Amino acid sequence: MSVRQKIAVLSLWLAAGAARAESPEGAVRRAMEASLAAQRQAVAAMRLSIARQRAAVGVPANTQVAAGSDDFFLPWPALGPACDPLPEQELDPLLEQAAQKEGVDAGLLRAVAEQESGFRPCAVSAKGALGLMQLMPATAQELGVSDPFDPRQSLLSGAHFLKQLLAQFGGNTAMALSAYNAGPERVTQAGGVPPIPETMRYVTRILSRLPLP
Repeated sequence: MSVRQKIAVLSLWLAAGAARAESPEGAVRRAMEASLAAQRQAVAAMRLSIARQRAAVGVPANTQVAAGSDDFFLPWPALGPACDPLPEQELDPLLEQAAQKEGVDAGLLRAVAEQESGFRPCAVSAKGALGLMQLMPATAQELGVSDPFDPRQSLLSGAHFLKQLLAQFGGNTAMALSAYNAGPERVTQAGGVPPIPETMRYVTRILSRLPLP
């Protein structure tokens, strides 16, 4: 066997040993990192698409929209009873409890609540979604919510719904968020984030609030 062949065999042996030595946790972490990287690439593509759409309708590139509101909707206070965002000292424990109970990331749950309602427990959207997590009445009823304006119930049920969507779409955060915004049927039909400007913008904003791995 030549020296070159010996080196090739040794390299293969070392690579195989490294693969055998990798723990299950390491494999899961690599898979999650790859999934998140793919999702961030999708977000970058969505941002480019949104920028082109904004340019096409003459919206200046530096125009910004406040968190908790949306270009196509009135500000939250105009849509429902006037109320202030829930104070951090009240919000944080409720977020942590809901995230731990349902096994979802607290940062993700916080980002969804911020985008949905700006942390306003009395928020009502033009489409009739209610509370911190902006649950539609039918969804709230299915989840056993007796008071959608109660912050604790809203966060718990929203976290449960988010957990269901993550499971339905194989842990793909972008698809689960799309389903939270546009409904699971549209995500299934599109095979990914549906090409709806509101939904694309919604997913982009939430993912941009999550820390890099």
